[in-house]
Amino acid sequence: MKNRLSTLTAALAGIIGLMGLAAPAHAAKDVVVAVQSNFTSTDPYDANDTLSQAMAKSFYQGLYGFDKDMKMVPVLAESHTVSKDGLVYTFKLKSGIKFHDGTPFNAEAVKVNFDRVTNPDNKLKRYNLYKNIAKTEAVDASTVRVTLKEPFSPFINTLAHPSGVMISPAALAKYGSKGIAQNPVGTGPFKFVEWKATDYLKVAKWEGYWKKGYPKVDSITWRPVVDNNTRAAMMQTNEAHFAFPMPPETVESLSKKPSLEVTSAPSIIHRYLSMNTLQKPFDNPKVREAINYAINKEALVKVAFSGYAIPAEGVVPHGVEYAAKLGPWPYNPAKARELLKEAGYPNGFESTLWSAYNYTTAQKVIQFVQQQLAQVGIKVQVQALEAGQRVERVESAQDPATAPVRMYYVGWSSSTGEADWALRPLLASESLPPKMFNTAYYKNAEVDADIAKALVTTSGAEKAKLYTDAQQRIWKDAPWAFLVTERLLSVRARNLAGFYVIPDGSFNFDEVELK
Repeated sequence: MKNRLSTLTAALAGIIGLMGLAAPAHAAKDVVVAVQSNFTSTDPYDANDTLSQAMAKSFYQGLYGFDKDMKMVPVLAESHTVSKDGLVYTFKLKSGIKFHDGTPFNAEAVKVNFDRVTNPDNKLKRYNLYKNIAKTEAVDASTVRVTLKEPFSPFINTLAHPSGVMISPAALAKYGSKGIAQNPVGTGPFKFVEWKATDYLKVAKWEGYWKKGYPKVDSITWRPVVDNNTRAAMMQTNEAHFAFPMPPETVESLSKKPSLEVTSAPSIIHRYLSMNTLQKPFDNPKVREAINYAINKEALVKVAFSGYAIPAEGVVPHGVEYAAKLGPWPYNPAKARELLKEAGYPNGFESTLWSAYNYTTAQKVIQFVQQQLAQVGIKVQVQALEAGQRVERVESAQDPATAPVRMYYVGWSSSTGEADWALRPLLASESLPPKMFNTAYYKNAEVDADIAKALVTTSGAEKAKLYTDAQQRIWKDAPWAFLVTERLLSVRARNLAGFYVIPDGSFNFDEVELK
């Protein structure tokens, strides 16, 4: 009888195990992160959006990176030296690090990755960020020499950009330059598990991670949740541990739940309204000045951002290296009407205003601006573009003379933490669409010269002087209506620690932990 009971007990245990009801050795620590949109790629070299690059930090790392306060730190690099002419950078790499597939991280891996992104035939979206690399050489297993085409003082900041990651050369050879996006293999704390585009992306703890004792959780499940209210509800019902961004209108209700903590953090995300300076009436600087005077930025902060933003203080937000404080631009509708009259538009004019985004806050912004401009006689039709429309109408325009964009609400953060990447892609003559993002079609030879000189100087004082001059000229020319710098609103479960939104809107979760 005893043997039969033992047999029955064993059989029942097996059935329970098959049903998934057996008690685990320990409860799995899975962190669920709710984000506002779908990821575009797991390959940071082929992604333009901050969110996809932020998620990719799960499994990828670069030579340098940023900590939670956006201070640059070495990651896979040990140190570097620079030649006197500013052209040759020599890197010493950390040793003993492996990729998730077991192959070694070494100098040859760095060469493979830089050779890939600098090859224009690969048509990677981040080519422009790295195209100044002339050649990369593996001196020995732990030493890499990178030679630039011309001196480029923010080069290390560029390597800290979240796109500058190290991908396993073996995986690149196996899956190809495009196939790697479905099969990411890096040196990071987590290994890629699965990606169901509109549902979730899952990563799991890698036991071979080079930083001992990390990661401190078993997995992260990234969930794209487009609807603001749904994202907030997931936090209320404990379905997620972290959510970003949170719309300002949800802050009050979420703050009342003891198990949640809402964080409002400073950012370097600048929201602005570009004006096509090649097209009438925006080719007249007085019209552009008038539009800046016509918009009440303090009221915009309250109406669209519920107070979680500040009026723009310059061309480059505070927190970016070499940012100059020049404003805010004052609200003065009488001055706006006077300037319009001087420009030959005493009764105003009609135009279009597009938004690069179609989420709620962006729609509030363009509707508010529409109302403000109407008060000085400028009548604009507003439209919030979907991603495909944005790419087709704005980013892919081939001929500046016929580009359809007029007034365009958009935003930017310098993910290198330095003024070059806050100015050159948006305001240099070389950066008109489709090459980059100068949607104002702004050209100023003095500004171009300042940016070019700043790139080659190694003097911090000289760079500060040049970037300040460039920003002052841009502020005076007013190719944009300078609107606001956002604050970053996120919410976390109180048992989650070590997960941060950093000033460029990316994430740092090196120390993530569930308590």
